[in-house]
Amino acid sequence: MCAIHQPNLFPRLSTLAKFFAADRWIVLDDVQFARRDYQHRARLAFLDDPGRQQWLTLPTNLAHGRATTIRQARLAEPCRSRRTVKLLVRQYYGRSRHWDAVREVLDAVLDTLDTTDRVANVTRTSTIALLAALGWSGEVLDSNEIPTRRGRSERLADLAAATGSTHYLCGTGGLRYLDVGPFDARGVPVLPFQTPVDTDDPLWQWARRISSLWALSQIGPEALANRLDTREKLASVSSRRDHRDQAAPHRISRS
Repeated sequence: MCAIHQPNLFPRLSTLAKFFAADRWIVLDDVQFARRDYQHRARLAFLDDPGRQQWLTLPTNLAHGRATTIRQARLAEPCRSRRTVKLLVRQYYGRSRHWDAVREVLDAVLDTLDTTDRVANVTRTSTIALLAALGWSGEVLDSNEIPTRRGRSERLADLAAATGSTHYLCGTGGLRYLDVGPFDARGVPVLPFQTPVDTDDPLWQWARRISSLWALSQIGPEALANRLDTREKLASVSSRRDHRDQAAPHRISRS
């Protein structure tokens, strides 16, 4: 089972949950960079008030303008970005009783900032470090190393098939444009994925907006991993569902 997604800086919990449920994450870094997306920025939320938020942004140079891919994007001010990341993450989460786990994620990102000015490398590291903190044992692959067709859905289907994935795990955003035909042709069922909605649980209430660093700081890596563990449920759903059945998205457990 694979998830295919752009690298995001300290990704939102809704994104991290999809990766955690998959057996592999295919990093889609050879598509167009979007300044209004989460590819170089994340919303940090106050520990005791997640409604109070601040953008953490890595100033980015796009050598080819709007045609610049995520892989081609470079940090405009690497040293300043490193100082900002270190300062803000510590400022927001340094008082957490789970700070040791957060600090390991932060240190991995700071180490990467010491060695590269490629935005994709930094954001990729931030996601992998978060997954590692939760004990995820899947694999990470890069889309640019896998030959595919050019169509959007065709390309995703080719990536899933080429990596031997049994299913393509698709979020609600992707379902709005996805054509399942290419997946049917490659024999890779599409399995919808969605985190809880309409809930008073702050963990999920803010899951699509703020960085998952907040959830990690709130409940710690072990508890967060337990909250995200839907692999058995997804396997059960996929074994019963015909891949042509596009029923309501599966929702991750709230327990």
